[in-house]
Amino acid sequence: MLYITINMILVTSNELMIIIPIIVVVIGLIAFLGYYFSAKQMVLRKLSKIPLKPATGLKTSELTKVTGKALHVKAPLIAPLSGRECVFYTIKIEKRVSNGKSSHWKTVIKEEKTQEFFISSNGDFVIVRPTQSPKNYISYLVKDKKTSSGTFNDPTPEFEALLRQYNIDSLNFLGFNKSLRYKEGVIEIGEQITVSGIAKWKTLSEPIPDYHYSKIAELVSEGKEKLIITDLPLKIKKRSRF
Repeated sequence: MLYITINMILVTSNELMIIIPIIVVVIGLIAFLGYYFSAKQMVLRKLSKIPLKPATGLKTSELTKVTGKALHVKAPLIAPLSGRECVFYTIKIEKRVSNGKSSHWKTVIKEEKTQEFFISSNGDFVIVRPTQSPKNYISYLVKDKKTSSGTFNDPTPEFEALLRQYNIDSLNFLGFNKSLRYKEGVIEIGEQITVSGIAKWKTLSEPIPDYHYSKIAELVSEGKEKLIITDLPLKIKKRSRF
């Protein structure tokens, strides 16, 4: 009987020596795939394969990217919580949902707004016209404005006002604060951004202040190539001297 018990313990130990590394590998693989296929990394990988050009060096029908300051063409958008003037914003409001012994964050509001804008690069302009219907771009904006509320954490007056705007009650049926969190990313006026697309040269119907040319370059979506818009800082590869 003792012999059988010892054998069972040995078998169990051997099984654990096999199972534990497999579990570690699976967890690591899931984490890597989540990182590799995240919106941020996909945008960075796509942009890394596209040549960076100055606005004056754009060639018609060439896939390229331009880095410069974002400027508004018309009255700028206003970010919902921070009140920042911008040409693009994205927000997400989530609430903590319990399900038995576990809980998770559920998205209750996800909103994205954009408008046409200029990229100012070394005194030259490029125009970008993102559209949402049909959507002609992919994007990643740094979420640099965050706030939250919870049982012992009251929402700020600004967050409370925003929740009311979206018809979200900040209290549960017992009168306690709901666990809510908010994330906001924007492209502010004057912020450094990078946009890629197919270059086209267009004749101006109206003059642009401080721009002395009759034509302007535009980055457009064409075929399978969508605009890529981000305010992530890009690593510029240095050319070798040899």
